[in-house]
Amino acid sequence: MNQNNKIALVTGGSRGLGRDMALRLAEKGNDVIITYQSKKEAAEDVVKEIEKIGRKAAALFLDTSDFDSLDAFIDQLKAVLNSKWQTEHFDFLVNNAGMGSTIPFEKATPNDFDLFMNVHFKSVYFLIQKSLAFINNNGRIVNISSGSTRSFVFGYSIYASMKGAIETLTKYLAKELGNRGITVNVLAPGPIETDFNNAAIRNNPERKAMMGTMAALGRVGQANDIGGIVAFLCSEDAGWITGQRIEASGGLTL
Repeated sequence: MNQNNKIALVTGGSRGLGRDMALRLAEKGNDVIITYQSKKEAAEDVVKEIEKIGRKAAALFLDTSDFDSLDAFIDQLKAVLNSKWQTEHFDFLVNNAGMGSTIPFEKATPNDFDLFMNVHFKSVYFLIQKSLAFINNNGRIVNISSGSTRSFVFGYSIYASMKGAIETLTKYLAKELGNRGITVNVLAPGPIETDFNNAAIRNNPERKAMMGTMAALGRVGQANDIGGIVAFLCSEDAGWITGQRIEASGGLTL
């Protein structure tokens, strides 16, 4: 394998923010492995788009709500790295996979809590741990958080709490992995018009307009506002940035 080739793993890369992250990483010259949970055909389409750019790509199934499936996923990851790239290592891990739901605090159940914990914190924590032996020195880890850790969003008490845990974890990992030259940062998008949480922004024009007026740049975000930031954080130019929470919200809470 050409030693200049970098390989990124983007979880939840079949649609929305993850799709744009994967494509922008490929445009910057990286090969990309994406994961999908239910959108297999969409994931295969992303692989084809990346290959049209001239990079290698693969799509693997990963259900972050099923914590016990992580070991099987790591086995699949090792197999595809070996078969497609003739290597056992990759360079960038982008923890993007997630789901959303508006759940008022008084109506939240232990099952709701456990689902969000598995998807947004526990599986991320241990996917990083289980991947460390395969991430090259001087690699990059980018964790995706949310503006809701700093600004109240009704019904997001569970979701935002798990994202807050990810933000704390990011700082700890930056310290623990710094001796390997691995940077660890967290990117916190503000309101983005995607199909997240049943397209809560896209399907509510009044809410979208209100949020747009709150931002310094006068609009809500689009998926293509985020992918380039991830690609930058995975670049050599970002090598002196680690342990940071970077908010990408168009100046929502200034």
